[in-house]
Amino acid sequence: MNIGEAAALSGVAPKNIRYYESIGLIGPAKRAANGYRAYDETDVRLLGFVNRARSLGFSVNDVGGLLSLYQDHGRASGDVKKLALEHIEDIDRKVAELQSMRRTLKDLTDRCHGDDRPDCPILDDLAAGPDDRPDTVQAAE
Repeated sequence: MNIGEAAALSGVAPKNIRYYESIGLIGPAKRAANGYRAYDETDVRLLGFVNRARSLGFSVNDVGGLLSLYQDHGRASGDVKKLALEHIEDIDRKVAELQSMRRTLKDLTDRCHGDDRPDCPILDDLAAGPDDRPDTVQAAE
């Protein structure tokens, strides 16, 4: 099957398939007599694996590690679990950061009158230096 068919079946855009191939995440596609990429069901299954892992937020590097473990039938499931648990820690950290940003923005919007007056706590906070801000989210340095 061609790249368009493989993309439709796996859920991975053709552009991403080419990118994953170019960085070595997946092996180079076989080529048909006309020089076009040719995929089979095994390729589509592998692309589906990549798509699902990416949809769960795994980085391209982590997906590479997961693919290696997937293809290693002598793997230890503990290694897979370790990667997944580390990813959960990353997600929890990001959720905490997002909740903190939300609290800060909620506080700022609650304090903003939102009327015709020019004073605005939101803009004041954005313009303030790090030492001038109350207990709000600080920009990641």
